[in-house]
Amino acid sequence: MSGKRAQPRFRRVLLKLSGACFSGDKDFGLDPATVGRLAGEVRDAHAGGVEIGIVVGGGNIWRGRQASEQGMDRTTADYMGMLATVINAVSLQDSLEKLGVETRVQTAIEMREIAEPFIRRRAVRHLEKGRVVIFAGGTGNPFFTTDTAAVLRANEIGADVIIKATNVDGVYDKDPHDWPDAQLLKRITYLEVLARGLKVMDSTAISLSMDNDLPILVFNVTQAGNIVRAIRGEDIGTRVEGGNEAT
Repeated sequence: MSGKRAQPRFRRVLLKLSGACFSGDKDFGLDPATVGRLAGEVRDAHAGGVEIGIVVGGGNIWRGRQASEQGMDRTTADYMGMLATVINAVSLQDSLEKLGVETRVQTAIEMREIAEPFIRRRAVRHLEKGRVVIFAGGTGNPFFTTDTAAVLRANEIGADVIIKATNVDGVYDKDPHDWPDAQLLKRITYLEVLARGLKVMDSTAISLSMDNDLPILVFNVTQAGNIVRAIRGEDIGTRVEGGNEAT
């Protein structure tokens, strides 16, 4: 029997981690044990030879939309949310580097004492050199979600797929938290997501993925080992891509 390791399905991926991924069982803030687990799985997947970029959200610290609904100026609230993503990015960087993974944080809003500014060519070069690149600050613009930022960065760095972490096993035909008979869809098209209003990503992110034929893999990050499985291209979760029908 050969002892050779199987080649990874993907060459380069963009992993999208929402702010909720950083809080663990808490409703707010950072849970160091959870961040450490995420970092460990990223390290294991990276060791398999996959180039990894990561876009992080900030909802565990601040939600701009909710603040604007309570009377705050939407632009101000969104900029505060972008700052929250930087906190998560630096936290993940710290955990990864303690595990021996070389990283870079790049931000859409310049803060050079903390991170590099986002420069596409530099980001690609870091990936080619085997560094994990963590993208913070969203797109750098208010009114855009970090899901849209993930699709934008994935296209810019030439990722093969966006791997979106959630707290359910994939995309269902209805909310599995409310409907016990909800059915998991293993594959669904961009147009079906938009037409049925399924909560995969916001419509801007889905449309941008569709326009650039960029597949999205939605998986359950709360199950240990799933980041590794998703990044290695194992058959888990739901794949959103072009085509004609859901299965």
